Amino acid sequence: MAVETASRGPAAETGETVEGGEPSFRPSPIGWLARGIVWAAIAWLVLIFPLGREAFELQRYSEAVIFGIIGLSLNVLLGYVGQISLGHQAFVGIGAFTSAYIVTEQNLSFWVGVAAAVAVGGLQALVLGGVSLRITGLYFALVTLAYGLVAEKNIFQIQELTGGGLGQPAPKPKGFESDFRYYYLCLVFLAIVLWVDWRMMRTKSGRALLALRENPRVASTFGVNVRLLTLFAFVVSGAFAGLGGALLAHNDTRVSPETWSFNLALIFVIMTVVGGLRSRAGVVIGSAFFALIGYLLDKFTILQDGLNAIPGAPDLSPEIARLVIGPVLLLLTLTLTPGGIGQQIRPIVRWLTGHRFDLKDRGLKEVQISDVRA
Repeated sequence: MAVETASRGPAAETGETVEGGEPSFRPSPIGWLARGIVWAAIAWLVLIFPLGREAFELQRYSEAVIFGIIGLSLNVLLGYVGQISLGHQAFVGIGAFTSAYIVTEQNLSFWVGVAAAVAVGGLQALVLGGVSLRITGLYFALVTLAYGLVAEKNIFQIQELTGGGLGQPAPKPKGFESDFRYYYLCLVFLAIVLWVDWRMMRTKSGRALLALRENPRVASTFGVNVRLLTLFAFVVSGAFAGLGGALLAHNDTRVSPETWSFNLALIFVIMTVVGGLRSRAGVVIGSAFFALIGYLLDKFTILQDGLNAIPGAPDLSPEIARLVIGPVLLLLTLTLTPGGIGQQIRPIVRWLTGHRFDLKDRGLKEVQISDVRA
């Protein structure tokens, strides 16, 4: 039953009552205008602000977007299923080398290279997941860790694939040779990944993934095929990671074997958890932040000077900043805000999508990883 609009000052909103006595909320025109202004500011920051920046800065912005894709790939496995991957750099790195090899050595187009990277990422996840379907939790993490080390010490040392110490050239695609055009291309790929992720979680399989994450045994009693769905999530995660690797390779125009170390795998896990498991916006923001840490410290020296002024703090050069700041943010996230950045920005995100602004709305207060509450 609809009720009359109540005036509440300049930010007046309208409401109505639905069945069961639960209030429904609909923003007023002024409320939508305020939201539109915020959306316009976000669009300006993402689409317009990078214009006119130097090439080096645009490469860092593109890297931030690509890290968002990688964070979303790990969120499929860690956030939706509750399985930790400690070898995710292997999926990203193999995707990078696959695309670079196809473009440079096979003289095929960038689009073929990206498609091959996605396919190879999904295929290696299918094989590894098929082998380790019977194990979960810590043992699954150890399997992925072992795979990451095998890739680092063996696969990435295949000179025909990686180009040896000099690395493999990975030129930007035709029509996107300039850094600002490639930045927009990366944004398009991020939008596609976000849409695929959103659609996937609206399907029956997506809802089953969340049930599987909360309690696999209970989910199996409702007819959920635990092993098959875990494998499905692993394949999707590997495909997204392969895409991120291909975009990283062509952003730097050369991919080197030394890049894909275990440290990078740790950064991927940390940025996903700090961003907020199951929060797409939080994961993208957290991943972009970790991609830009070194750039921000180099750009704003006052930040680096302030951090170095802390007694006992190591010299935070841009190269090691992520490995020092990341664990600190991870500890703060797990102890204070288990939902990460996504939990903190949830009231704003819901307000932007037309809900009432509620500062106390933080969603779930706990994050589960394989039945262990963090």
